[in-house]
Amino acid sequence: MHASATAPRRKTSGIAARIGAAFGAAALIATTAACGQTDPDLPEPPAGDSAAPEALTKANVDAWLDGTLPEQLERNGIAGAVVAVVNDGAVVTTRGFGYADTGDDGSEPVEADPEETLFRVASVSKVFTATAVMQLVEQGELDLDADVSRYLDFELEREYDDDITLRHLLTHTAGFEERLRGLIAYGDEPVDLREVLATDPPEQVYRPGTTPSYSNYGNALAGYIVQRVSGEPFEAYMEHHLFEPLGMDASSFRQPLPSDLSDRVSNGYLDGSGPAQEFEMVGTPPAGALSISANDMARFMLAQLGSLPEQSLLADETREQMFTPALTEESLGGFAESERMTLGWFQEDRGGHRIVGHGGDSNFFHSHLQLYPDDGTGVFIALNSSGGEDADTLGLRADLMDGFTDRYLPADEAPTATVDEATMRANAERIAGTYVSSRGFHSTFLSALDLFMTTEITALDDGRLYFEADPGTGKPGVYEQTGESTWREVGGDRTIAVRTDGGEVTGIVHDAAFTLLPLETDRAIGLPILIGATAVLLLGLLAWPAGAIYRKLRGRPAPERDGRPMRILVRVGAACTVLALAGWVTIVLTVMGLTDPPAAAIRAVQALQLIGALGMVPAIAKLVGEIRRKSGWKPVAGTVLTLLALSAVGNFAVQFQLLSPNISY
Repeated sequence: MHASATAPRRKTSGIAARIGAAFGAAALIATTAACGQTDPDLPEPPAGDSAAPEALTKANVDAWLDGTLPEQLERNGIAGAVVAVVNDGAVVTTRGFGYADTGDDGSEPVEADPEETLFRVASVSKVFTATAVMQLVEQGELDLDADVSRYLDFELEREYDDDITLRHLLTHTAGFEERLRGLIAYGDEPVDLREVLATDPPEQVYRPGTTPSYSNYGNALAGYIVQRVSGEPFEAYMEHHLFEPLGMDASSFRQPLPSDLSDRVSNGYLDGSGPAQEFEMVGTPPAGALSISANDMARFMLAQLGSLPEQSLLADETREQMFTPALTEESLGGFAESERMTLGWFQEDRGGHRIVGHGGDSNFFHSHLQLYPDDGTGVFIALNSSGGEDADTLGLRADLMDGFTDRYLPADEAPTATVDEATMRANAERIAGTYVSSRGFHSTFLSALDLFMTTEITALDDGRLYFEADPGTGKPGVYEQTGESTWREVGGDRTIAVRTDGGEVTGIVHDAAFTLLPLETDRAIGLPILIGATAVLLLGLLAWPAGAIYRKLRGRPAPERDGRPMRILVRVGAACTVLALAGWVTIVLTVMGLTDPPAAAIRAVQALQLIGALGMVPAIAKLVGEIRRKSGWKPVAGTVLTLLALSAVGNFAVQFQLLSPNISY
């Protein structure tokens, strides 16, 4: 469900979508700004004249898939995949590649089958949840623009007085911060949806309707409203009103799966050569718990395209409403000029074709679904392994989706013209800087991750913007300005939109549901100060035994006993501070791997952090004593440095919630 941030064409932000691996890696290094002002090697803009499209037939698509996908699966270490393609009211093809069970345990391998094998699709589930919401809207049971409190049986905590509506929930603009606790679990205990949503919910940190920020919680809340208003458990509603009407008998949101489906679900793998992993229990089921076969997904695509009128899930007008951007400039401001969320779908237009899509990622499964409403076409891919590198599945899905468009529905319009270079250069210089994602952690100890997950934007000499690591692809990217607020990817179709206030950049929206926010200066300096302070404390601790050994070897006298208690207490404070920081690194990496650390472990690290902060008291006393005793400049300087280091780490702990009584994450 993660995302992710973020899937092919960058929308993989769904269920934990490698968020664990991506965040974990980000916690080890900080992205650095692009050096210099010269242009990197850039892709050529797409030509205005396009090649003739290939025939969208079973024979042609199968030949294309056979010539590309097996090699990509093998190269990226992925055990198996399924693909479904529909067009013009019919299924073009459904295919299975590789294995649903590799037989690594000595059993007979089982090939991935588009009809028999179920794949977990993570955040692609959100499209189904949005469809259920729109069914009830169509029936007059739900109002997209009413405050959701009228449908809930618990109080939704808010930071703003504005209404939170279903429109906000389906467009990821309700304003919720990110939470990871309980996102993925293992075992066979069914999830209580109400309890998950009502107990310790994420804080609202943005005004509703103003700041796209992908939210599993928001979509799950929409699913709970379906449950409340329909009077049916969410999983049962989906069966009775979506799956059964379409004859989708290999689809389920239930966790664990029913007995008639549990033996048909594909194993999940970290990579195709490793052992099978446990069945993932998604903590917010409407946002990512769907298991489905490729054949069933083909039926769903046809229904969404209006190709099954006798089994339609929604009226034509409602389907079109789902495909249309759901928020306007009135609430989004300049963000409305770029790709936007529709009601449950991402805008993923390419080459002049209207495309809506959604990606999904769990720890082991990765998928993407795209529909071409005006062309009557749909394509779906699901993978059951994460591959050897973090971005393997992202690139594979992007290549397949973009390759499909370019082969069968090539560009039918020239690229958008750019603004004049002088204007673009002035705007680029204003935009250049360090940014953090809106899909972050604001009220929890994970807020410190902002410092490790920055996006650096540099203004090039010709006025274009350079991303050393584009937040949507993880690769270098260059953008040129095409409108007052809009910038377009050079050689691609992606766009970003910049929102300003009084000439100052307040945010950059990308991939419809994600916003880059300027990193505040007082937070930006937190990391270098923390590193410096930690180095001082470590050197001081190492100097203690080193000094004792040196004095013994040289026959020097031991330090005077005056002030010894304070020296010991200062060392205890320094040691606890260093141990606390090591503990936080361990806890954060555990959380980023989507494993919940024991609450006792977090409290223990907080205790160490507090003892370390209290170490400033004996440090002050030690400093005063040294000055009174005229101990010399070296001891005084050492104590001053230690005091400053303890103070710096203590301030960091307060600023980034490390000492907060609330240990949610």
